Amino acid sequence: MNMLTRWGIVCLLAGSALAHATTLDLYVDSVTKQVYTEAGPNRVRLGTFQQVDPATAEAPAAAPAVKSPAAQTAQAPSAAPTVAAAAPAVKEEKKWYDKYSIRGYTQLRFNHQLDDGLDGFVHPFDRSVGEDQSLFIRRLRVIFSGDMNEHVSLYLQPDFAVTPSGRTSTHFVQLRDAYADIAFDKKKEWRVRVGQSKIPFSFENLQSSQNRLGLDRNDALNTCCRDERDLGAFLYWAPAHIRQRFKELVASGLKGSGDYGVVGLGVYNGQGGNRFESNDNFHMVGRVTWPWQFSNGQFFEAGVQAINGRFVTTQDARVTAAMPERGFQDQRYGVHAVLYPQPFGLQAEWNWGKGPELQADQRSIDIEDLSGGYVQAMYRQETTLGFFMPFVRWQYFDGGMKFERNSPAAQVDDIEFGLEWQPVPALELTAIYAMLDRTNVLTAPYERVEGDLLRMQLQWNY
Repeated sequence: MNMLTRWGIVCLLAGSALAHATTLDLYVDSVTKQVYTEAGPNRVRLGTFQQVDPATAEAPAAAPAVKSPAAQTAQAPSAAPTVAAAAPAVKEEKKWYDKYSIRGYTQLRFNHQLDDGLDGFVHPFDRSVGEDQSLFIRRLRVIFSGDMNEHVSLYLQPDFAVTPSGRTSTHFVQLRDAYADIAFDKKKEWRVRVGQSKIPFSFENLQSSQNRLGLDRNDALNTCCRDERDLGAFLYWAPAHIRQRFKELVASGLKGSGDYGVVGLGVYNGQGGNRFESNDNFHMVGRVTWPWQFSNGQFFEAGVQAINGRFVTTQDARVTAAMPERGFQDQRYGVHAVLYPQPFGLQAEWNWGKGPELQADQRSIDIEDLSGGYVQAMYRQETTLGFFMPFVRWQYFDGGMKFERNSPAAQVDDIEFGLEWQPVPALELTAIYAMLDRTNVLTAPYERVEGDLLRMQLQWNY
């Protein structure tokens, strides 16, 4: 049997083996970047791939060097091809700096009053809203995080642009997050978060300001938790594939809230982040949420949450009535639903409850009902100039602002029209036309104001 006949038999056998190997057509979702084996909306075909059994697969031979025709003719026809043995891979041990990451973002804002209706008004969540204001650094965050080992992770986030009360100076450093995640299993499906961190109440409260469309969180749910954070311990559980989904909803630009578990339960001080505890009483919180993905690739998330505890208000001389022992009842429950923008999206939350509220005589504080929430519609469009996301948002609140001095009664009925433009991942520009109708809760006698406001923010991510 000559050499050509031998090679023919080898090729015939190899072709027969390949014919019986499993092949797959793979598609990638252009929005979520997930890989599928079937065609569908937003899915781009990658190609046909052959499935290989790792147990029988051999290391690929090095590509042969290209020879001149004379050299090929000179080669002995009976010479058997040789394959160089692959050198075993050497696994490098990670250095300490490979286990941790540093990232962050900065927000530069500009607010301009469009009429006299907001004269004397001070926004409780943005101290640059008001008379004689111009450029303002709203946030300057640097985040340090990493895994100490397979069971313990740490997270540290200071803010270098804090504005203390009084508005006479700004750019102070204050702690935002300082916690450890302690996992009970290698997949980290069960974990306890201990330290100062976000309280698992509300979708938007958990959503990072780096990802949120609106410049400020809604009053109705944010009034439950000042700065969204407190000292506590929170138990989180989520299956590994759902944890990955939470991560993708943020990384893909769909404005996810991040991974705070499918179920979250915990206890915390209750007086707010960076504040001393004022009573010997814990607040309790519970939250359940689930992000579905439909057959067409559309994501939808819905859930419920509740908190319960007692809160100690801060008061000035105008309040003469005595405060109840260990503070006032502080109780809420809420719902949230999010249709992620693919390209059209809807986001809504509402909560109800009871909390401290200044009475009409402005001499006493008592427990009153509260309610409110928001509805937001948005559209995400990719162009040659980057991503554009126009949105409209209505928010409503009727209740006491427990974190403000004297816990004044507040009514909020605002409408915002906005546009976020992200030309590159490192840069975002947001413009908002806001029609405000709300109580001026930072200045007695807490009158209601109405007026229009032009708001702009430039954010750079690093």
